[in-house]
Amino acid sequence: MDYSKTHPLALESAYAYTAKDGTCQDSTIEGVVGVSSVNKVWKYFSWPLLSALEKGPVSVTVRADQPAFRGFTSGVVNADCGSQLNHAITAVGYKVLENGKIALFVRNSWGPDWGDAGHIYIQTESFGMGVCGIQQVSVYPTTN
Repeated sequence: MDYSKTHPLALESAYAYTAKDGTCQDSTIEGVVGVSSVNKVWKYFSWPLLSALEKGPVSVTVRADQPAFRGFTSGVVNADCGSQLNHAITAVGYKVLENGKIALFVRNSWGPDWGDAGHIYIQTESFGMGVCGIQQVSVYPTTN
């Protein structure tokens, strides 16, 4: 996000994710939105994360190398898959579950064939690192 303070971001339709190594083409693509500041979300609690989501998408970090995450196809991930963070993704919303708990609706970068059309639901915890560590490192931008 700090990079986008000086380099406006392009739409995905103009600069698609390719899932392979390559050279950055940022100088040839016109950006459409910039970031004026990066806001950290208070960690280990679910309510600051939900409050940040009320403002817009939030970058969250998880442990994604465990079967509970990697093999997700539907439902809600509520089993611990560890807290050693290794993957940044974007929380775009949340829902209240039948048991009263809250699950974040998260967009992944692995494409629409993974998970639930490229998304995953991850349950939050009132306090703690969160399922798959999701409540440890979160930030959201203020755009200009």
